[in-house]
Order: sequence, then structure tokens, then C-alpha cells
Amino acid sequence: MSYELLKSLCGPDDLKQLAPERLPELAMQMRQYLIETLAPIGGHLGAGLGVVELSIALHYLLDSPRDKIVWDVGHQAYPHKILTGRLSAMPTIRQYGGLSGFTNRSESEHDPFGAGHASTSISAAYGMAVGRDLNHQEHQVVAVIGDGALTGGMAFEALNHAGARNNKMLVILNDNEMSIAPNVGAMSSYLARIISGRSYTQAKDTARRILEKLPGALDAAKRVEEHVKGMITPGTLFEEMGFRYIGPVDGHDFGHLLPTLQNCMRLNGPTLLHVITRKGLGFSPAEEDPETWHGLGPYDVKSGAPFKSSGKAPAYTRVFADMLADLADQDVRVVAITAAMPGGTGLSRFAVRHPERCFDVGIAEQHAATFAGGLAAAGKRPFVAIYSTFMQRAYDQIIHDICIQNLPVTFCMDRAGIVGADGATHTGMFDIAFMRNLPNMTVMAPKDEAELRRMLVTSLTIDGPVAIRYPRGNGYGVDTTDVSPLVVGEAELLEGGDDGLVIAVGTRVRDALQAVETLRRDDGVAMTLLNLRFIKPLDEAAIRAHLKPGKPLVVVEEGVAAGGVGQEIAVLALQAGWHGPFAHVAMPDAFPVHGTQAELLRDLELDAQGILGRIRQLVA
Repeated sequence: MSYELLKSLCGPDDLKQLAPERLPELAMQMRQYLIETLAPIGGHLGAGLGVVELSIALHYLLDSPRDKIVWDVGHQAYPHKILTGRLSAMPTIRQYGGLSGFTNRSESEHDPFGAGHASTSISAAYGMAVGRDLNHQEHQVVAVIGDGALTGGMAFEALNHAGARNNKMLVILNDNEMSIAPNVGAMSSYLARIISGRSYTQAKDTARRILEKLPGALDAAKRVEEHVKGMITPGTLFEEMGFRYIGPVDGHDFGHLLPTLQNCMRLNGPTLLHVITRKGLGFSPAEEDPETWHGLGPYDVKSGAPFKSSGKAPAYTRVFADMLADLADQDVRVVAITAAMPGGTGLSRFAVRHPERCFDVGIAEQHAATFAGGLAAAGKRPFVAIYSTFMQRAYDQIIHDICIQNLPVTFCMDRAGIVGADGATHTGMFDIAFMRNLPNMTVMAPKDEAELRRMLVTSLTIDGPVAIRYPRGNGYGVDTTDVSPLVVGEAELLEGGDDGLVIAVGTRVRDALQAVETLRRDDGVAMTLLNLRFIKPLDEAAIRAHLKPGKPLVVVEEGVAAGGVGQEIAVLALQAGWHGPFAHVAMPDAFPVHGTQAELLRDLELDAQGILGRIRQLVA
């Protein structure tokens, strides 16, 4: 396909010059361009394919960047990027030095708000609407939120706040799972256009003014209206929260979408437009399996088959899920919890074997933590599997509902450390710092998949809260038959030497070992290497025993330096009377860019070569 029409657009102004009859052709070209462009690099394909018409319609009618479009999460913003001048850069999306996979304020003036975590768009858009009104401006503010993101409590907090005021804003509910509305037909689309039209609105306002003068008539009329609308539309909830509800409307039909959007933009006050779309539309593999095609690596355009990794070692996620299922086979107390990520965390595998003990709470990390606390208080042993970056959303609950009560909940933090293409919003760089300072909490980090299995077993021996952090990607193919519990708080000695001490945490142990071996072989410098294993409690006895007065001390961790375990080890060493050169090899006080894990670890000097260089500096 030549993409002649698509490539003729340099921005939203060019789009507005097209006749409405050409928009379906543009949508077809955009879908095919996304499918072909993402095939060699991967990305979030399904969500973007589902909002092609909606994205075109919004930019056709709105005046971005003057008008503000806030996309929730950002997975669905690929068509938006194309329409706002980033077409030629799309082959670089999520690549090192390329476009962000999410909306990014520093990337384009058409991205008014950055997004990577779900359920934030309504809050941000409402803030912009209030700011606009305080500044006496008149532009449009639109939030586009998916039905999945609407399961997040923050979205309802924002609806509750915005619905109680009369600031003009439009919330578009992109419903691609049919989770709220029935199938869309001609009658539903007709009702949406009628309800959003001027005639209906004017008639309703005129009737209200008349009925206000008659005692009791207004309340009676409102009850009748709510009863009738409740029978023909699913918007009673939103109406009760103060929003004018419109829809559902077919999100792939420009004939319905454009006039309905135009009518919505004329309305005052908060309005919610319910749009039905199909995730992955235009690419049958993505339509048939939207969860897998939400985000994935490279794939074959013709067959739709993802290219499989050449690595033979299983992913940490799979190791975790299979081991947890094995533990559940042996212990009826074991239950698993995920926050809308059964596939991403591996718990879909657990659910096959133990469906009655696997709970998906939706995008509700706060609830997941306290729900786990309730299960623990009832005698169960809950394992909460959430990406490190999303665990941040449940921090108060971890403190207040789990740690203060010393409940035996295990938090399994997938994607800890560098995650790669998803960049700053998904990097698990803070969990060491925010978990290790909590009373009653035990924090572990495995050096490989075998140690992850043993740590899961170990957590069942601990009568209190536990956090286990493990990385994205595959293990090393090591023998995993030993599943004996570890001694809580005991580090592992991997190398001995008199020329200094290196302490490595979790994901960085292998690279630190390679650096130490290279140093011994090429430089004749023999360093002791400890695999910390337990970030909390620290193996203080082992650390003191292996400190070499006057010789280097190096701590390597794949987390932020500020508040990291390296700082505590440095204090411990000084208190023990040690003196000598010190290096804390960790992530700096800055958010990382996106790229491959290897590229980012190299830039941060957290790979074997970087660690080797830092040790050599101290030795010199």
C-alpha cells in the first residue's frame, strides 16, 4: 500500500481539508500502516487499531493543540501521534532515541498530559477544564478513557468531583469489551444523535423552566425521565454522578461519530459520550485475541504469528506462576491476586489449575493490597502479583493495612528494575527504596530463576509481609530442582578475595560475577562477591566479616540510589570502622529513557562492563 493519503497529512490542519467521504479511506490506510510498521519492532497494536476512527474524528473536529485531548494510559494514542506530525518517526516508537510508546509532554505540543498508568485522564482533563475557566478561556477539553481503565477507583473519584460542578468537559468512554453496553444498533446510534442534538437539549431545558414553577412537577418529571432513559440507555450511573450521558454510538462509523461529537462539543457542563469500538479491528489475530495483542514484540504481518524468543530459558513470570501453582497444590491457604494483569503476571497459568483461588480485581492496586490483607486475616496466604511500577499505587495500603498489622501477604513485584521499551512510566526503580524501610517487611531479590522458586517457598515460612522483586525477561536456564527454603536474612558468598568487597542485588549478581571474574583474570585483583539475597533483613554479620579495611567496597543494585540498600550498607560499614573507597552502582536521580534493557543497563553502567569499569576506578 502506498499510503498516499496518509502521507499527505503533516498535522491536524491538513486533516481538516479532507472531505468527510475520504475519512474511511484514511482510516483504512492508517490501520494497515500501523500493522506493517509495528511488525518488525512490536508495540501496543490492538488498542491503537480500535480507536482509528475516533482519533480521526477528534482531530477533524477539534483544534489541537489549542483544544486538549487527554488519552488515558497512552496505548491507544498511536493514531493520535500519526495525525499530529509524527508519522515518519513511528518506526522508532519505543526504540532507543525514538518516540515514546505513550503520550509525552516533551515530545509534542499535541500531548497535553503524559500517561503510562491507567485511570488518570479524567482527573487531568478536569484540572485542565477548571484551569481554562479560571483563565477565562474557551477551548475544548476531552478525556478518552477505556472501559478497562474505568475499573480504576481514581477514574470514579474524578467523575464524582467533575460531576458535582458545571465546568464544560467531554469524557469519551472507549468501550472495546462490551462490558457496559449491549450491542450497538441503528436505534442506539439514532438515540445518541437525538439526545445530543440541540432540539432535544433545548426542549429539555424549556420543560425544566416550566416545571420549576409547578410544585412537585419537576421531581415527578425527573423520575419519569430517569426511568425511561434507564430502560433504553445504560447511562443512569453517569447521570447520577452529574454527567450528561450520551450513547452508545458506533466508534467505527463516521456517519454516527462525527455528528454526535459535534453535538457533544456544543453542550455545557460535564458530558460523557459512550463509544463502542473493537480492539484490534482490521487485523484478525488482534481481534480474536485482544489480550495477547495488547502489547507484544515483533510479529509476521501475513500470518499474524509473533516471532518467538530464541532463548530456551523460561521467563521469570512463568517460573513464578508455575511455582505458585505448585505451592497451591500443596497448601490450600495459597491464593493469588492480580490487578487486571493475569497474562502479564503469569497468573492466567495459575488460574487454569486453581480457578477458585485466583482473583483479578481490575485496575485497583489499592483494593488488591487490602483485599489480600483481609484474606490473610482470614487465615489464607495471599500472593499479590503486580508490576513494580504499579505497586506504587498501593503504598498506603501496604503500610496501613498490611505492615502495621503484620499480616502474611507476599507482594510479588514483576518487572522490577529496567523494563526497556516502555520507559520511565514502567521502570521499577523505586521498590527497593520504598519497601525496605517498612517495619515488619521482608524484602528479597533472586539472582536467577532457581532462587526465585526458593524465595517463594521461603515466604511461606515467614509470618509477616514479604516482598519479592524479579525482573522482566528470561532466566538463565539453571537447574531449578532445589526448592528448599532459604535461611531468612542470609547472604550467599560467591567469590572470595582480599582486594575488596562487592555486594550485588538480584538482577545484577550475574553481571557483577562476570566483572569480578574478569578482574581476577585480567588484572590479578581478587574481590569477594556477596549475593545479598535479602535486602531486608540485611546479613550484617556477613558484610562485616568480609569488609577489607582500606580496600574498595562496591554495592550494585538495579534501583534508584537514593534510599537504596547501598546507602544502608555504607552506613553499616562506617559504623563497623571500615574505611576505604566506596562506589554505589545504582540508578541516578533521574527518570530513564526508553530502549532495550541492554542499552539502558549499558548507559547506566549497570552491565558487566560498567561494573568492571567502576571497580577498576576504585582499585586504581
